[in-house]
Amino acid sequence: MTRRTAPPSGMAPPTEADGVDLVELAAEVIRRYAAARPEEAAEYEPGVWEAWGRHDNQHLLNWAIGDARHGLVDLVEQARWLAGVLEARDYPRERLAFDLRLAADVVDERLGDDTVVARLRAAAAAVA
Repeated sequence: MTRRTAPPSGMAPPTEADGVDLVELAAEVIRRYAAARPEEAAEYEPGVWEAWGRHDNQHLLNWAIGDARHGLVDLVEQARWLAGVLEARDYPRERLAFDLRLAADVVDERLGDDTVVARLRAAAAAVA
């Protein structure tokens, strides 16, 4: 069964935070997610799952950097809020937790920022 979901609309996600290219990081998270769980992408109309994944990951990564580096936002709180929104749309919390763990791996490899990695892992645990 293909889920009918509209592509992201409204306010565009941030593309950069503290000089970090969020578009590139989010694309890598989604690439890894699709490779690990291709059946999930197949549940949606072509392109929609990936578009939402990039959109949401750019926000998550922005919140993680803002939380870890400046205390501007609480990533755990934001991830719990997003988990509720996604759950209302029948998107399981475990999938968001998996995504956040992948995001932590990507940030660790690409940025080596232990504080951002720790916030992403804490958010994954909070929504699991």
